[in-house]
Amino acid sequence: MGRFSPRSLLLGLAAPLGALAFAVLVCAVILGVTGHSPLDTVDAMVSAAQRPRTFVNSLNSATTYYLAAVAVAIGFKMKLFNIGVDGQYRLAAMLSAALAGATFMEGLPSFLRVAMTVVAAMLVGAGWAGVAALLKVTRGVSEVISTIMLNAIATYLVSYLLNPARLAEDRPGSNNVGTRPIDGGGQVAGLEIPGSSSQLFGLVFLAALVGFGYWFVLARTRFGFELKATGLSESAAVASGVSVKKMVLVSMLLSGAVAGLVGMPQLLGSSYSYSLDFPPGIGFIGIAVALLGRNHPVGMALAALLWGFLDNSSNSLDVAGVPREIVGIMQGVIVLSVVVAYELVRRYRVRAEQRDVGTALGRTKTAEEASA
Repeated sequence: MGRFSPRSLLLGLAAPLGALAFAVLVCAVILGVTGHSPLDTVDAMVSAAQRPRTFVNSLNSATTYYLAAVAVAIGFKMKLFNIGVDGQYRLAAMLSAALAGATFMEGLPSFLRVAMTVVAAMLVGAGWAGVAALLKVTRGVSEVISTIMLNAIATYLVSYLLNPARLAEDRPGSNNVGTRPIDGGGQVAGLEIPGSSSQLFGLVFLAALVGFGYWFVLARTRFGFELKATGLSESAAVASGVSVKKMVLVSMLLSGAVAGLVGMPQLLGSSYSYSLDFPPGIGFIGIAVALLGRNHPVGMALAALLWGFLDNSSNSLDVAGVPREIVGIMQGVIVLSVVVAYELVRRYRVRAEQRDVGTALGRTKTAEEASA
């Protein structure tokens, strides 16, 4: 069968669409059992989607979710489970925020300041992921265990550094503390959207560039081929002269570097400081988005948009008298059902290919007998 045959396309769409439909059905049942109208819920979400502010906020959320998903997907291509994206991005955001707000940065050109902040975040993210990579290639420590522990260490390290005696400063009249605010020269201007009081993150284009780079490296470079080949079969990769340890190390470093970018749109486009209320948990959302998007750059973009919209429509559900927790239920059901759906589709594809091979062999044998 051809790679882009109609059947392959249908099978590729079956899992995410089926998972989404199943999640909607489950949520409808839950709403009905709890005495809420599914139609009212849909109406509230459709109304929210038509508001420019919800649209902008959904895109902003999707920008960070997409970066987190790409970071996770790089590991997935190598059959590595980088659960440490959350710790990598938070540590990178905090340290790069401290750098961007430092006094010596104020005299530098704006472009240079932003570039230094972004590069610093990538280096911190890569360095933190590199710890797990070194443990795996030198001691065989599972990246799942090491990244979970590194997440906890990153949390305590950020808490330690986010102190007025170290890298933070007090906020008068507030219990919140944060790094020194980044002035206008270190910020990235947002894009004005008519009818919305919120601005679209200027670094949305950085996310698009990262997505393009992810596709290009995997689809058009030797390194990308070796990365996918190693993920599919380490023994085959070794037989082809590929160093598995090198690929593990490089892929984890790349994953960490992209993870370091996750906090940049929010930091440079809205918060302008890393504080106690900086968004947590984005790294774990990235895992869900990568699974839903099947590690494909376009699929992950659509999944990130869906996740961003669901998050930003929850307030509208509250106004309509529908529990906003239904959004969390829907997201959880989507993740569980999409994993099951992908496995079912994979098994069906394997059986279909086996039937095709059997049919082709049968035709060949019949032709040979006829010619004999």
